[in-house]
Parts: sequence; structure tokens; C-alpha cells
Amino acid sequence: MINRRAGAKQSRLRPLYFVNDSTANSLSSLYQSMQIPSAFETSPSLVSDVSEGGSSATMRNKVPRITLVFWTIKILSTTVGETGADYLAVHAGLGQIVTDAMMAACLALALAWQLRAHTYVPWKYWLTVVLLSVVGTQITDVLTDGLGVSLYLSTAVFSVLLAALFGVWYWRERTLSIRTIVNRRRELFYWAAILLTFALGTAAGDLATEALGFGFRVGVVVFAALIAAVVSAYFLSADAVLTFWLAYILTRPLGASLGDWLAQSTEYGGLGLGTIYTSIAFLVAIISLVVMVSFTQRHSENVP
Repeated sequence: MINRRAGAKQSRLRPLYFVNDSTANSLSSLYQSMQIPSAFETSPSLVSDVSEGGSSATMRNKVPRITLVFWTIKILSTTVGETGADYLAVHAGLGQIVTDAMMAACLALALAWQLRAHTYVPWKYWLTVVLLSVVGTQITDVLTDGLGVSLYLSTAVFSVLLAALFGVWYWRERTLSIRTIVNRRRELFYWAAILLTFALGTAAGDLATEALGFGFRVGVVVFAALIAAVVSAYFLSADAVLTFWLAYILTRPLGASLGDWLAQSTEYGGLGLGTIYTSIAFLVAIISLVVMVSFTQRHSENVP
């Protein structure tokens, strides 16, 4: 298995108030064109009235609508999680313990900020997702590279933990739909599930690309094909909540394989762009999309 850490792996956003109406309408049209049918949003079998079987609603849902923009930012954030964790581990020079503790502290602050928000704020939400991606990657890397835990074992353990979390979540709330994250307990379940999907996706991705020898390029193709199969199942009337979470898990190894393919040296099957430039490029793309989402959201709220 490749020792990834030894050599194989190398301000607050503000709404754009100065944009005129013409530009605003153009951006809104662009954003609306990227909306896809509300895939994975509702499911007759699992999404019911909030008052039935679960806790009553106490706050507004702070999870964004599931659109093409959502999935694009999600995949970009998983790539940043992979390359960013690699950069911190190999190039930052602070040591694994310090970098892991630093990112965990940043995540705790971002998550607390997100939990205190009263409504969906795009940059707060996606900052939390990006940090969860980095920390989830670091958790798996500590187990694999630091403690020598087999990727087969870590993948199995994270799968069991995620299944157990979903079981408890559904037992307490009678729904796993992200469209009904309307009380604090559901919100905590949601973010715990997101963290576990990142850790599981990292382990599963490394298992496929390294332990099973698929390589990064084949890994991208394999996980993209699996996601396409899930999307096809959704449009063939498979359960929306199930397909959402399957797609969410699979976008993690897809993004990780993509990031490794771009960043790693040609010696290890990558394109050799490096973790720094890959991370910066994907962060710029994330920020651009989040700014667009923030602006169009504000613009739509101001439309009479």
C-alpha cells in the first residue's frame, strides 16, 4: 500500500450589493438554469408531516435545496478535503497532531456558528462542510497511516457506525429526510452523519484506489459510474432518501480520487499538479459558487 503521507501524496464572504439589476437578473437566470428537479428531496415512504412520529418543528431548515449546484460544491469540497488534508500533513510542517487539533478546533467553531444560525446561510453551511471533509479525511488517515488500521477494517467499522447512526436517527425521528431538519436533535444527527460519510468515503476510496489497486483514474470512473447508477435508480422511483445518502457517500471517494489524480505525481498515477495548486483551484471554485448562491438568494428575497 502506498504511504501517502511519506511521499505518495503531496474573510467572510459578503453579498454583492453593488451589482446592478441587469447583472442580478443574469446571475439569477444562470443559477436557476443550474437547478435540477428536486432530486432526493422528498420520499413518500420516509418524509411525512413533521408532527407525525418525530419531534415537532422548532426552527427553519438550514439545509440547502438539492440541486446541481449543491452536488457540484459537494464534490469540490470533498476534493479540497483530500488535497487539503494531504497538504497539511506533508507540507505545513506543523506535525500531524498539531494540524489535526487545529482543524478540529476550526470545525468546532464553524459548527457552533452554523448551529446558532437561524436560517440557511450558504457560506456558513459550506464552510462547515469543507471543514468536515478535512477532518473526516484526517480521522481515516490517522487510523490508516498513524495506527496501521487496515482499510478493510476501517471501511467496515465506519459503515457499521453510519448504519447505527441512521438507525437511531430514524428510531427517534421517524425520518431521515434532509428536508425536515427542523429541530436541534435532527440537526445534530445530520452533521454527525455528514462527518461519518466523509470518514467512510475516505476509507472506501483509499481501499479501492490503493489496497485494491484501481488507481486514481480508474477510481474516478468507478465511483462516477456508481453515482450514475444511484441517480438512475432515483429516476426509476427508488426511495429518494436512500438514494440521496448513497449519492452523498459516493461523492466523497469520487472527489478524493479526482483530487489525488490531479495532485499526485506521475510516479503514482497522478497528473502532478500538486496539493497546493489543486486545493487553491477548487477552493476558488467553491467560493465562486457560494458567492453566486448567496447573491441569488438575497436577490430573490428582495424581489417583491
